[in-house]
Amino acid sequence: MSEKKINIRMSGLGGQGVVTAAHILGAAATRDGLISTVNPFFGAEKRLAPAESYVRISDRPIYERGEILNPNIIMIFHPHVITMGKCYTMPFFDGLQQAGILLVNAEQSLSLGGKDLVKLAALQARIYYLPATQVALESGGTELATNMAMLGGLLGITELVSREALRESLAERFGGGKFVASGTTAALDDVLKSKFAQFDQLLEKNMEVVESGRRSVWEFRIPGAVSA
Repeated sequence: MSEKKINIRMSGLGGQGVVTAAHILGAAATRDGLISTVNPFFGAEKRLAPAESYVRISDRPIYERGEILNPNIIMIFHPHVITMGKCYTMPFFDGLQQAGILLVNAEQSLSLGGKDLVKLAALQARIYYLPATQVALESGGTELATNMAMLGGLLGITELVSREALRESLAERFGGGKFVASGTTAALDDVLKSKFAQFDQLLEKNMEVVESGRRSVWEFRIPGAVSA
């Protein structure tokens, strides 16, 4: 039986919940009977500073740690990662594997350079867009749920983890889970919790954001690209 192995690189800006999203996704994969590792990476802990997280998911033991150099999936949580180069990896899709997936939080397709499009077409990359921040505001009432919209978009593309496992992972995270990557991450968790009178309300609202994200993702066809 062939090995199931997925490497995901999440790139965003401080305050978008990139670290939290990676933890929730990894924990959901574990609940689905898979093995996962999660590694956050960020410099200065301040809002809008570049932040990344790496998630490895497999049905066999994982021995690698740290940065993911050759992801199958790259999730871009803010357009500035692409348009202003606010990321630790340049170009933003560096190392993407053949037939890899790009999921970008943007309300419309971004203007990518001609050379980048040629390289992505040669990789037979699949590019998806999702207005995750807008979905978070409309369905969750706060842009702090942008990460949940992005996870919903990922489920809409790949069904990498089950909805039930994601829900259980989310409940664990905000219902007393012990994972804390930094003081800033913990503070953002507390801000999100404070927006809801009861935990059940927080959970249901975030799952609504996940579902809205799943429905709102759409694929961008690279001009001249040959379908796989």
